[in-house]
Amino acid sequence: MVNHGCRLGKYRLFYCPGTLSTVYRPVPKKLCLSKWFLICNNPFDLFNNNNGAELISFLKSLITRAGEICIKEQNYLNSVDLEFKNPKDLVTVTDKKVELFLSREIKAIYPEHDILGEETGRSGISSRFLWIIDPIDGTTSFFHGQPFYAVSIALKKDGEIILGAVYAPVLRQLFHGELGKGAFLNDLPINVSNTDSIIDAVMATGFACLRAGLKNNNLVHFNKIVPQLRDIRRYGSAAIDLCYVACGKLDGFWEMNLNIYDIAAGILILKEAGGKISDFSGNLNYPENGIVAANSHLHPLLIKMLR
Repeated sequence: MVNHGCRLGKYRLFYCPGTLSTVYRPVPKKLCLSKWFLICNNPFDLFNNNNGAELISFLKSLITRAGEICIKEQNYLNSVDLEFKNPKDLVTVTDKKVELFLSREIKAIYPEHDILGEETGRSGISSRFLWIIDPIDGTTSFFHGQPFYAVSIALKKDGEIILGAVYAPVLRQLFHGELGKGAFLNDLPINVSNTDSIIDAVMATGFACLRAGLKNNNLVHFNKIVPQLRDIRRYGSAAIDLCYVACGKLDGFWEMNLNIYDIAAGILILKEAGGKISDFSGNLNYPENGIVAANSHLHPLLIKMLR
């Protein structure tokens, strides 16, 4: 159990690693370090002292609990639980419920931090820290009872992504990464593939551009690239696509018209797994100018085809 230092009168808020609970307990007069792990009351010191282990434990438990909400609600959704950003872009009551849960839990532990959520926007707090939340990436798959959707959470410090986690609850796949310390799938280290030729590559893409009704869309790139690949996959979640490139299940990924909350956690996980990421021109203006992710062998070849 970890003391996160949020005092409420005689009580502090404790987080229990490896469980799905956050509880209030009386402050012990004597703290036994064999049973308790005391961390600094100031959450910023977790990073100033280069010790983010407790926060990673919090993040992993938080995203797992959010995934359990998704699993419980997926089979009970129907048309009355839907809203539409446009005729092809769905939002369910569960998207909003999960985002509210995540925001509330983060604020309980880190009230000084800013939050950007897909459904509720930015909280607007002036902070060095920004949590970026996509409560369900792959809502169409979620609503249609398919397994390829994920909860995605990233944390920025001073404008740089330092932590990220993506959880596909039906698949029981939890990806996470920490800046400079690697990327992991269910706590095992991961790396991008070594595939070095296009004909041997399996890649993924998506069509957010078609959902948005854009005339300049991905179909021209799809028709050019797919015949040169071994095969193509379409999972419907950019967060999963990026993580699958990170662990070598895919060799590359490209897409247009994504938002930062779709990719923030996946970007860090991919980079920490040795992958390369850019926009369609090979620059860093992503996702505004498209996003391309692959290993170092295939990335320049994919960029060349997209140009």
